[in-house]
Amino acid sequence: MSERTIPYKLYLEENEIPKQWYNVRADMKIKPAPLLNPGTLQPLKAEELAPIFCDELIKQELDDDTAYVDIPEEIREYYKTFRPSPVMRAYNLEKALGTPAKIYYKFEGNNTSGSHKLNSALAQAYYAKKQGLKGVTTETGAGQWGTALSMASAYFGLDCKVFMVKVSYEQKPFRREVMRTYGASVTPSPSMETEVGRKILEAHPGTTGSLGCAISEAVEVATKNDGYRYVLGSVLNQVLLHQSIIGLEAKAALDKYNITPDIIIGCAGGGSNLGGLIAPFMGEKLRGEKDYRIIAVEPASCPSFTRGKFAYDFCDTGMICPLAKMYTLGSGFIPSPNHAGGLRFHGMSTILSQLYHDGYMEATSVEQTAVFEAAEKFARTEGILPAPESSHAIRAAMDEALKCKETGEEKTILFGLTGTGYFDMVAYEKFHNGEMNDYIPTDEDLAVGFAGIPRFEGNEF
Repeated sequence: MSERTIPYKLYLEENEIPKQWYNVRADMKIKPAPLLNPGTLQPLKAEELAPIFCDELIKQELDDDTAYVDIPEEIREYYKTFRPSPVMRAYNLEKALGTPAKIYYKFEGNNTSGSHKLNSALAQAYYAKKQGLKGVTTETGAGQWGTALSMASAYFGLDCKVFMVKVSYEQKPFRREVMRTYGASVTPSPSMETEVGRKILEAHPGTTGSLGCAISEAVEVATKNDGYRYVLGSVLNQVLLHQSIIGLEAKAALDKYNITPDIIIGCAGGGSNLGGLIAPFMGEKLRGEKDYRIIAVEPASCPSFTRGKFAYDFCDTGMICPLAKMYTLGSGFIPSPNHAGGLRFHGMSTILSQLYHDGYMEATSVEQTAVFEAAEKFARTEGILPAPESSHAIRAAMDEALKCKETGEEKTILFGLTGTGYFDMVAYEKFHNGEMNDYIPTDEDLAVGFAGIPRFEGNEF
């Protein structure tokens, strides 16, 4: 196919929205390690998770073998209001970089929540409503997940309680107000409203919070209130399952034009966007059908993959959640209050952690000012104001494209544009004013978090 016939936007039709999610675990030779009960150190059973998660979501969380899961029609109907989302060719960015590389991105920001998070929020709210629950609790960092869940909860008639990382609560008042517009209650975390929140504040007075802190509070409220369950926007197997719709659509759109990416890039905090984008491509790689270079991009300020330990650790700061085997900085690690937003989680998805450990993907970390330089370049050439999280992937995609400029290779790059940055203008303001710094934790800083990783037989690191 000639270059001129490839449009800026590669669209699927409404009737081409996937009818099933893809579970990459089914094709993994080495499965992700199971969640452990922190008391017994034994694999968690479904009945032990029942007080925390919805019943159907527990089944999805524990299912390592079913490759494809039907998407309920009620969810697909709502998906049609903002899906399929386009794969876009970054012609203007390519020209500005002077690269022979072909750059494509899957744009997930074309819904009110402004990000990919709505894909899983709808699924989790649907299963909560189907179970007859009153409401859901959750945490949110940058606010995309909290916004998405508030929208989904309003649609299905559920109460929604959101604990928002304090630094983001203060930096992003408009994101907070969108959640409240959709009926959610929003509490800055850590707070005095929960037992675990009070303990964290006593131990760390003046803390700006973390996703680990907010998770602890949300889980406590869910387990202490009848008719509520906790839902999470990243990390969990069930979330990566729902987000596989990103990759399934991306692959189908590229296949229409006989385009095969050489490099696939996604930002990585807990793993929802990256895991969703790479799912079908990774499936081909695991089955030996094709090979791709897959790159996870994380903030240098919270480098779980690139500097973390592969070990069982708590998913929350309050240490009330199950233990997950993942790349972690330690549940006590409090990240810098910078603008990496939703990427400030101390651990990584167990699925992605196992794939990275087994060599199926690589990881890199990037500094904050370099991320915003890339964001500004992208906004000026492609016309979309990207979220800070997405801009980590943009930075890495630009770097790979510039390598192609040096070597003359015409590689095809696909990256995930997770969402828009219209609620992140405080971050852009600090960048433009020269007030943004590139905090990178020292080995001593990381050692504090590593010291809190549980020590037990078989959890050496």
